[in-house]
Amino acid sequence: MTATKDLTVGEPGKVLRRFCLPMFGSIIFQQLYNIADSFVAGKLIGEEALAAVGNSYEITLIFIAFAFGCNIGCSVIVSQLFGGKKLAEMKTAVYTSLFMTGGVCAVLMAVGGLTSDKLLRLIQTPENILSDSLLYLNIYILSLPFVFFYNVATGVFSAMGDSKTPFIFLAASSTANVGMDILFVAAFGMGVSGVAWATFLCQGVSCVLAVIVVLKRLSGVETEGRVKLFSLQLLGRIAAIAVPSVLQQSFISVGNILIQGVINSFGSGTIAGYAAAVKLNNLVITSLTTLGNGVSNFTAQNIGAGHTERINAGFKAALRLVWTISLPIAALYFFAGEPLIRLFMDEPTDTAVQTGITFLRIVSPFYVIASVKLAADGVLRGAGLMGRFMIATFTDLILRVVLAFVLSGLMGSTGIWTAWPIGWCIATVLSVAFYVKRFGIRKKES
Repeated sequence: MTATKDLTVGEPGKVLRRFCLPMFGSIIFQQLYNIADSFVAGKLIGEEALAAVGNSYEITLIFIAFAFGCNIGCSVIVSQLFGGKKLAEMKTAVYTSLFMTGGVCAVLMAVGGLTSDKLLRLIQTPENILSDSLLYLNIYILSLPFVFFYNVATGVFSAMGDSKTPFIFLAASSTANVGMDILFVAAFGMGVSGVAWATFLCQGVSCVLAVIVVLKRLSGVETEGRVKLFSLQLLGRIAAIAVPSVLQQSFISVGNILIQGVINSFGSGTIAGYAAAVKLNNLVITSLTTLGNGVSNFTAQNIGAGHTERINAGFKAALRLVWTISLPIAALYFFAGEPLIRLFMDEPTDTAVQTGITFLRIVSPFYVIASVKLAADGVLRGAGLMGRFMIATFTDLILRVVLAFVLSGLMGSTGIWTAWPIGWCIATVLSVAFYVKRFGIRKKES
């Protein structure tokens, strides 16, 4: 267990920083998968290919939502058991999570394979990018076992305080993905399918290696007696965290799909500009969400160990960390939006470029506010307060979807982007209020 880290001892701020920074690096490389796909599609194939990959991406987020839920459910419960030194139960929780994940993944592959064409038509995918969107989506569905089991493996690493091993896997596989994207498209002329297959292969290798290392590490954890491979009781505890997380992420994905349908009504130029800008946006939001997951692990371990007095210090340290990251990126996106958008396209239309710039200038100044919500959400999730967590998240989602429809009719595509910061601001107030009510500065008992 040399690679594990007990998050219940040491100065909370320093412990959290050392734990979260490799997680931040990991998510940067994770996002390279999607950014590389969009970059290669836009630069080496064309604007329509970029639009097709970006259009399919919104549907892939539904599947990622379930994978994320499995990750969080496993991670929070394993963190609590690890923090409480209940190592036999911890092993059983990991094995139970793997069985659960396999079942969920099989169902989603079947549903996805049968409905991919219908989903693309549901969001009003333009005919000129429909075939490439469907091709990319179908190959992605085949890679779902890799996506799911890799997410659970990283959840186990994080739960045991190891954020460095996932970083190593992602750094290697993401770098390889960039090279394979270029090889398959430029050298082999495979088009959008080359982009998809490159990602498939790299995700597969990183998944297999991650699962092997997890199982090997668990075998080195000494426990007394026989460890059960499955527990209904632990499945219930995992599901109590996983299901709300899945619902939260799924509703966000459905909301994004509805918003994508509004965007698609403005044509492929707007779709391409949004596809480039939203990749940059997701790089930030996903990074901050991952840091929030680190806060969840910190909170869960300390609750498991009975050290709830450390949670406030951890939250304050998390705020300093997310602001350090979000402020410079917000400035970069706001002032250097045009060259960043042009990185994704070889000969972009004016519509595509202006769409991307407008999106970034409206949304990026509010990253600082969104980061506060995600840090507070991390505490709520780690403490198992999923009802409050979901209220804040659904408020954000519902506002963004409703306002996207309303404001797009009044302001055109600019109205869609304006919905983002409004939703973030109101949801942040709710998340912080829930956090203060449960873990107020003066409150030291659970």
